[in-house]
Amino acid sequence: MFQISAEEWTAILLSIRIAAVATLIATPLGVAVAWLLARRDFWGKAALDAVIYLPLVLPPVVTGYLLLLTFGRKGLVGGWLADHLGIVFAFRWTGAALACGVMSFPLLVRPIRLSIEAVDRKLEQAASTLGAPPWRVFLTVTLPLALPGIVAGMVLGFAKAIGEFGATITFVSNIPGETQTISAAIYTLTQVPDGDAAALRLVIVSIAIAMIALIASEILARRATRRLHGY
Repeated sequence: MFQISAEEWTAILLSIRIAAVATLIATPLGVAVAWLLARRDFWGKAALDAVIYLPLVLPPVVTGYLLLLTFGRKGLVGGWLADHLGIVFAFRWTGAALACGVMSFPLLVRPIRLSIEAVDRKLEQAASTLGAPPWRVFLTVTLPLALPGIVAGMVLGFAKAIGEFGATITFVSNIPGETQTISAAIYTLTQVPDGDAAALRLVIVSIAIAMIALIASEILARRATRRLHGY
């Protein structure tokens, strides 16, 4: 029952690859957006905040369809990228990474924003009065102190990306070896005769990956907190 087939391994490894790429690319943007929301007041801040968290409340297929309209071969952005740069997202694993990144972005931003808001501004002001430019204050004071939140956000984003289904299958379909993630493989297996055992194996693997990610997030966040506070 627990002998994983080659096709199942392909879906598992592809899911990990897509989730890792999505998380690594989304993290720098997530840190920037979280800092902007935590440290700056500007016109349209509420609207930006709403747009960031919109994927959490929209049906995933809606998000996937919007991505298809935008980044598909005939989309506003996708058409230009395909014609001028040769970059294609639709029906490619890179498109799956894009969809996973969009869907996991709110969960990545939230803990980072809270962590930055918790940083004592007096420490940042002290660094500024000693002559440090804003970028140096951010890199040497804000970012290290917000590290536990960044780690938590990355792991939560990764776990969400591993389990993403609706937006991914709408945007890049369900192509074995290219865009068929664990979730898509489970969906396929539930539609074929005698696929229950294989689907159950992938469900168990999915739960295990999510549990490992959450436990790792807690351990890494605690270590980062201890290192920052010197104990």
